[in-house]
Amino acid sequence: MASKILATALRRTVAKPSIYSRRFSTAAAAAVEPFEEDAAGITMKGVRIAGRPLYLDVQATSPVDPRVLDAMLPYYLSRFGNPHSRTHLYGWESDRAVEEARAHVAALINASPKEIIFTSGATESNNVSVKGVMHFYREKKRHVITTQTEHKCVLDSCRHLQQEGFDVTYLPVDPDGLVNLDKLRAAIRPDTGLVSIMMVNNEIGVIQPVEEIGKICREFNVPFHTDAAQALGKIQIDVETMNISLMSLSGHKIYGPKGVGALYMRRRPRIRVEPQMNGGGQERGIRSGTVPTPLVVGFGAACELANKEMEYDTVKIKSLQDRLLNGIKARIDGVVVNGSLERRYAGNLNLSFAYVEGESLLMGLKEVAVSSGSACTSASLEPSYVLRALGVEEDMAHTSIRYGIGRFTTEEEIDRAVELTVNQVEKLREMSPLYEMVKEGIDIKSIQWTQH
Repeated sequence: MASKILATALRRTVAKPSIYSRRFSTAAAAAVEPFEEDAAGITMKGVRIAGRPLYLDVQATSPVDPRVLDAMLPYYLSRFGNPHSRTHLYGWESDRAVEEARAHVAALINASPKEIIFTSGATESNNVSVKGVMHFYREKKRHVITTQTEHKCVLDSCRHLQQEGFDVTYLPVDPDGLVNLDKLRAAIRPDTGLVSIMMVNNEIGVIQPVEEIGKICREFNVPFHTDAAQALGKIQIDVETMNISLMSLSGHKIYGPKGVGALYMRRRPRIRVEPQMNGGGQERGIRSGTVPTPLVVGFGAACELANKEMEYDTVKIKSLQDRLLNGIKARIDGVVVNGSLERRYAGNLNLSFAYVEGESLLMGLKEVAVSSGSACTSASLEPSYVLRALGVEEDMAHTSIRYGIGRFTTEEEIDRAVELTVNQVEKLREMSPLYEMVKEGIDIKSIQWTQH
């Protein structure tokens, strides 16, 4: 109920024209580009659209579930105490709320609440895992194994370790995006201190064989870290059967708030890390700083809901994915699904469209909020490094679109996305001389192009 009242108040505030037209005196506020909204539509960054676009970019972030917001609001308004204040009611009730949220997170992955460390998100958890483990065991362990398709923050953490003198092996993946287990086994050395392989890829949605990877790591007594930001609440996770030593989690990928995440750290056998920041020693000294109670409560509520509704969500999202893919393929050819069709999370559908210029396609789909890959790297004009690691040719990598389907996506939105995608691809192909040559039966790959 509280979320409905807040939403109504926000709509009334946003409806005032002065929000967009008022001049601010501070440089920071002046740097924010306003957008104009009227009866004819919305204009922002020089783009005009009829209204707010359909949202199909759930891998970038998910909307907060209203039930999550209801759980959070009291800890902004009345129960605002610091959870580390031990001498009065405000601190006690906040501390209790934090511990309840910790239990909800742990229950979703079959862990002990004592193994959950709250952080600002998966990026921080990945940094603590990769750099923290190797720094702690630096005297004996100097080698890390990861894959070429990891999230940017894992790859950059590994590069940071290389600058410090550590060795890193970047395993290639097969054309379906999955790691080759024989190559993983062969890469392990006596001084290997960590294997870090993400559970569900953020760009192509493939699900790595985590349980098999965990068995190999246990066989060689090497800690296993996995980035599960895109997996939490979407597929079943059991840290015991998967033999996971460390796992990175994020709140805003499962209909929770931004700015909060968690790090799972196994207690038996115990894994140790060197803290990446110093301070008051909160979160068992691993992550100092005041725990943000409202965000943690929201994260816990999102995990509790995911535990109850994951099965229902999975069936619904799989149905919507089939509707989207079949709807597009039934009307246009030259559509390729990137990544394994058998081992993938249904809410992530990454497609490439042959004979279409990628940026033009993305700009033409302004009525659908989709992306060409990870939100963390989408500002780059280079083709996705994940798709290139799969062996996707550069022209096809440039035309990839990632459709993210979530809990609140509707059939009507999927049908509209199909219509807009098909229309835009057909429009661009009409202007493509390459597509004309293909329709005439010419094998364009056999043509020897000359440069003038």
